This record gives sequence, structure tokens and C-alpha cells, in this order.
Amino acid sequence: MRASLTAEQQLLYLRRNPICEGRGDVRRGALVWQFTAQPTPASRTYAIRIDLDRDKALKVVVESPDLPALAQGRDLPHVYREEPIELCLYHPRHGEWQPWMRLDQTIVPWTFLWLFYFEDWLASGEWRGGGEHPEPDAQEETTRWLRRATARPRRQAF
Repeated sequence: MRASLTAEQQLLYLRRNPICEGRGDVRRGALVWQFTAQPTPASRTYAIRIDLDRDKALKVVVESPDLPALAQGRDLPHVYREEPIELCLYHPRHGEWQPWMRLDQTIVPWTFLWLFYFEDWLASGEWRGGGEHPEPDAQEETTRWLRRATARPRRQAF
């Protein structure tokens, strides 16, 4: 089994990738990365935040614009939570994202794709992004299990 990437490693990869140019920091092993995403040249620009904490579920949050306002009273498709808007980008129990995977090569492009389908949904009323929507608790539970299963073994003091 592959070892998980550290928050510091993820931060380095995010900083080096021009598709998610932004800013972030690691504190107490938790990564926060903020960037803007524009899924197509004709799209609006979205402020995105990625939160990665070893003991919690990976979260991708849309900070602006106000997606419920854009939805004009319709229930948002394919989100875990609406306060704040937390995107459903993968099914945790299917292993589509693992802690050894680079955020800049998985979560960031999946975020752009989600935004593309969101804008299509705004116009058509139909979610064409596919996917299966798990319950939020399943995401938390599975993420904790993945973290434990892929954690580096701790050194024993003798």
C-alpha cells in the first residue's frame, strides 16, 4: 500500500501547478489551499478552498459566488453540505481518491469539471455530471478509515 502524501508535500505540488495558482498554508498538519477556478472562458470565476486534515474528510468548498443564489431556490445538485457549499467530487467508499494521490492532479481538475457541470445544470436544470451521491457521514467515516489504513507506521521508542 502506498504511503499518504503529507500536507506539506501536497502544498508543494499545489504551489507548482499553474492550473490552481493560489495561496495556502499548513498548520498542525492541516492544509488549507485557496484558488480561483473558471471552468470555461465564458464562465464566471469561483473562489475555491481545499481543506485537508489527516483526521477529517477532505473538503472542497465554494466560497464565492453564492451558489444557492445562482440556483434561484433550486436544491443544489451533488453537494455534501450547503453551509458552506461542500462539493461532492468522488465517492469515498469507491477509492476514487486516496491520500497518496496528488490534489493538484485529482481534486483540482475534478473541481473544474464539477463547476462545468454546475453551470450546465444552471442552464438546463439537469445534472449531467453523473456520479453517485453518498451521505455526508459516509464521507467522514470512509476518509478516517483511509487515513488509518494508509498512515505511515509510527516508530517505536525503545
